[in-house]
Formats: sequence, C-alpha cells, structure tokens
Amino acid sequence: MKTFILLFGCKDQKGIVARISDFILKHDGNIITADQYSTDPEGGHFFIRVEFVLGQDQYKKNDLTLEFSPIGSQFGASWNFYDKSETLRMGIFVSEPDHCLVDLLYLWSSGELNVEIPFVLSNVEKHRKLAASYNVPFHYICADKNNRKEDELLSYALNSTDFLVLARYMLVLSPDFLQKYNKDIINIHHGFLPFFKGADPAAKALEEGVKVIGSTAHFVNNELDEGPIIAQEVQNVSHKDSREDLVRKGKNLEKKALASAIASYIDYRVIRYENKTIVF
Repeated sequence: MKTFILLFGCKDQKGIVARISDFILKHDGNIITADQYSTDPEGGHFFIRVEFVLGQDQYKKNDLTLEFSPIGSQFGASWNFYDKSETLRMGIFVSEPDHCLVDLLYLWSSGELNVEIPFVLSNVEKHRKLAASYNVPFHYICADKNNRKEDELLSYALNSTDFLVLARYMLVLSPDFLQKYNKDIINIHHGFLPFFKGADPAAKALEEGVKVIGSTAHFVNNELDEGPIIAQEVQNVSHKDSREDLVRKGKNLEKKALASAIASYIDYRVIRYENKTIVF
C-alpha cells in the first residue's frame, strides 16, 4: 500500500469534505488521519490535511493530481498531493554558531528527521570535521556581508535540495537569491518574533525586563524576520538572568523550535495562509 497526503485550502463552502472523501473511496483508498480548520464557517477560509492509503500500488502522485484537478477547480482551491515514501532533500546553511547544526545532524542520524542531507554549507571552516563525522558533504564558501557570493550558494543548492534550512546562517539572503531558488527556506531566529527582531534579541529582552524569552522558526521572505512563523519555543526567565544567561537558555529554545518546524514541514503539516501558517 502507498500512503499519500493531501493539503487543501479554499474559501469555506459546503461539500468539501464529502467530495474529498468520495474521491479517495473511489480510488479504493482508506483515510488514516484527517485534520481540518476554518477561519470562519461563514465566508472564511477552510484548510484540510488528509493522510490516506491506496490499496493499489500503481497509483502515482501525478495520476492523483490529474484526476483530482476538477475537484480543486470546483472549489477554487490551492492543493497538493504528496507521496509519503518520497524523502525530501534538506540543505543546511550555517555560520559560526554550531548548536543547531549539531542537533540537526544528531536527529537526522538517529532517524528522527527523515530527510536526505546533500550538504552542509558554511562561511566558516570549523564545521567541516563535524559534517565529516556524519559522512555529510561540506562546502566552505568565504562569504561575508560585503560579498555574499550567492551565485556560488545557488550552484550547490538549486538542483540538489527540495528546501533549505538556515541553522544560524548569519548573512541575509537577497530577494534575487530567493527568487532564483524559488523553494521554501526555513530560518531559526534567536528571539521571540515579531517582538524581538534583529541581531541581538537577548540584549533587547534584558532591556525590556521580560519574564519570558523565546525563539522562532519561520519561512524566509523578502523582509528580514518577517516570514510566516512555523514554530516557537519559550522559557521563563527572571531579573537574576544576565544577557549571557538569556543567550545560553535561548540556544536550547532555538534547537527545539527549529527541529519542531522541520518535523512538521517534512510531514506535510504546514499550509501557508496570508503571512501566517496553519500547522496541523
């Protein structure tokens, strides 16, 4: 049996679930899980994630897509089928901080993140030994804020990855890079967005005297720290905590938020809506 996932969104209206269920039944399928959400049953937007198995192995994702198209058109929907047996290729960009990279490679090697990692790419050499210990190809590109060398980045990323993860990559990717890459990029920000943007959220949190700090995993778009949020983690802090304490505690939050976001993404649980996400 083959397992497929349907992500579907459209203006809320009657009959959506019935038509999807009927389509799966007519293809000798059985629904495993179904999660749905409406922003408002009267004039809102409807989203659904359906995971199902088909008893006949000859069905392919492209076949389902072609046969489902009239239903998608009927409801004016945005939708995609995904074959759960297909493993996504995740490229990793990283700069000096290594805590997120260490965590991702461990989770991958232990089977907790079911992805392929075609490379780790960095603008510092220090991660080469770590990548080699996991038998992951490492590429060093001497990029900085004055010369981001994005053509070289694209030469590695464009055809070998399905999405990218910025595991504390400290250079901003330009709109030109985002347009040419034209695939999803997930970034981890070491602050609780949208309130603590920029390079030093710990100092800002200390200045404001907050009692909770956080980290945010989000999609990258053309605006710095403005992409749709996928996952966040928080922790209580107190007046006794220094900036160094906040940075140290924040590193654990970064690892957890990034891993959570990637796990949801590769299991096709994330739907973008406006500048937000629906995460089933």
